[in-house]
Amino acid sequence: MLRPMRFTYAEAMTDPSYHLPLARAAEAAGYSSISVADSLVYPEESDSRYPYTPDGSREFLEDKDFIETFTLIAAMGAVTSTIRFTPFVLKLAVRPPVLVAKQASSIACLTGGRLALGVGLSPWREDFQVMGVPWEGRGRRMNESIEVVRGLTRGGYFEYHGEFFDFPPVKMSPTPAEPVPILVGGHSRPALRRAARLGDGWMHGGGDAEELDVLLAGLAAARAEEGTADRPFEIHVISLDAYTVDGVKRLEDKGVTDVIVGFRMPYIKGPDTEPLAKKVEKLERFAESVVSKVNP
Repeated sequence: MLRPMRFTYAEAMTDPSYHLPLARAAEAAGYSSISVADSLVYPEESDSRYPYTPDGSREFLEDKDFIETFTLIAAMGAVTSTIRFTPFVLKLAVRPPVLVAKQASSIACLTGGRLALGVGLSPWREDFQVMGVPWEGRGRRMNESIEVVRGLTRGGYFEYHGEFFDFPPVKMSPTPAEPVPILVGGHSRPALRRAARLGDGWMHGGGDAEELDVLLAGLAAARAEEGTADRPFEIHVISLDAYTVDGVKRLEDKGVTDVIVGFRMPYIKGPDTEPLAKKVEKLERFAESVVSKVNP
């Protein structure tokens, strides 16, 4: 029997004091999870392009507030009891994976397993530079990082001998009772293959319906090639279809397991001026008109 569609509430780059009440409101309204954005620094000068805006601009990020991802999840986890947290996505390739494994294990234990670790490559060269990590070889580093995080969060002794990371048998305590799902983000062919081979799911960064169909076909092909097509697998997408009951049914028919919904345009310059009460009203209205109809 197929499980019901899950709904993730997305809100980021807003007043930091809004996050905890929004998490409580989303949980009360029936959302399955809440996404948590990740950003480290904003460079004064950059030639980097953002892959998910039409013109590649990234100016909308300047002076936006980002609470560190695991810190924010811990805070929201302390005031909720059922909602899951999905970093969207943690820039794993620029972080020490052993530290990420410790952070993820700790969060999962403190929240009763309410973490699905969304990970991806940062599109910003500056993130690599400021973290002292080479830009070259980032894809291979990412692959090893996923393997390290997975191995250390499973419990027991784990050793690793790779191109970028090499350590003898070590273990962490505590580790969660159930493995932390690792969801891989990205639209490139290497990203899809990475999700198929190493991930428990894939996270979509947005785009039109035709592009999504192409990506889903590519993901299915990659899973077939990697021999993982029969393995349980989460597919999280951003789509206009997610905002109607009929549209959600279409996404279900395509194999989508989770839809990510937000109720304001994030790619705008300047501060978010929408009041907290308005945000709560919007997420509740959607839950009443769509979530409750899809999952009665």
